[in-house]
Amino acid sequence: MSERKKYLLVLAGGRGSRMGAECPKQFLEIGGKAILRVTIEKFISADPSTKVIVVLPKDHISTWKAYCRDNNFFVEQTLVEGGMTRFHSVKNGLAKVPDGTLVAIHDGVRPLLSPSMINRLFALGGKYPAVVPVFPCVDTIKVLGEPDGDGIRHEKEGAKADRSELFCGQTPQIFQSETIRAAYSLPFDTAFTDDAAVAYAYGVELSYTQGEKFNLKITTPEDLTLAEAIMKIDEQVPRTI
Repeated sequence: MSERKKYLLVLAGGRGSRMGAECPKQFLEIGGKAILRVTIEKFISADPSTKVIVVLPKDHISTWKAYCRDNNFFVEQTLVEGGMTRFHSVKNGLAKVPDGTLVAIHDGVRPLLSPSMINRLFALGGKYPAVVPVFPCVDTIKVLGEPDGDGIRHEKEGAKADRSELFCGQTPQIFQSETIRAAYSLPFDTAFTDDAAVAYAYGVELSYTQGEKFNLKITTPEDLTLAEAIMKIDEQVPRTI
């Protein structure tokens, strides 16, 4: 059996309202480059043969084209119009992914993952139909009720959370393309917060593996500041794992 070709489906269809910036957060710069560009470059660095599909807001497709042209970013890409929700955006992008391939579905504003992690996930994707990176939850978890008028919450009686069993889901999530495309034939459900949830609802067995601590999703101005600091450290001492 020949090795499956690799596809990156990068989601950059959000507006980034929590960032409070004039432009969508994927176009903000980190280390002198657009966040979306840094994200794509990580995958191309891991394997230059990876095919790239970028899902963008309809009214910002021209913005991204202009950025690539003006900044000599000539990685071949298929640009796709985003949908009403993340679910619909992924579905639009998957329409461009052929069967018999591996597809990494990744948040466009997670630019700090390492190429070695990408290669490891793709290697596992050749063995398992759905591979999801996770990272252990290190904080103490509290199960609380609704806040009162002063914004105070109280613990729910009898409710317990075992930190050793709790993990934070990350992307890229790697799927055998025919499997995840079939899963996205399901009707939309608000419970589908990531692609793993869609696959699970379709009956796909999920395989979880170690993610990376610095593989954060840039959502707020504080995240952007932290990401800049991490990039500077990486430039001085590149991560190997």
